[in-house]
Amino acid sequence: MSWRDKSRIKRFMITGLVLLISITCLLFVLENQQLVVVSFFGFSSPQLQISMFGVASFLVGMVFGGGIVVAYFLGGRRRG
Repeated sequence: MSWRDKSRIKRFMITGLVLLISITCLLFVLENQQLVVVSFFGFSSPQLQISMFGVASFLVGMVFGGGIVVAYFLGGRRRG
C-alpha cells in the first residue's frame, strides 16, 4: 500500500466523520424544538430552541478541546 492510498483512506475517514457529526447535529436540532430561556449568573438568554444551546455548547467544546490538544502537542515538541 503506497502513501497515496493511505492518504486517500485517511481523507475518506475524515470526510465520513464530519458527515456523521453533521447528520447527528441535524437530527438533534430537528428533534428538540422546545423553546427555553437559559439563566446564568443573573444573565438571561433570549428564548431559543433547546437544540441551539446544545449544538452551540458542543461546538464551543470542540473548539476549546481541539485548541488544548494542539497546544499540548506543539508545546511538547518545542521542549523535546
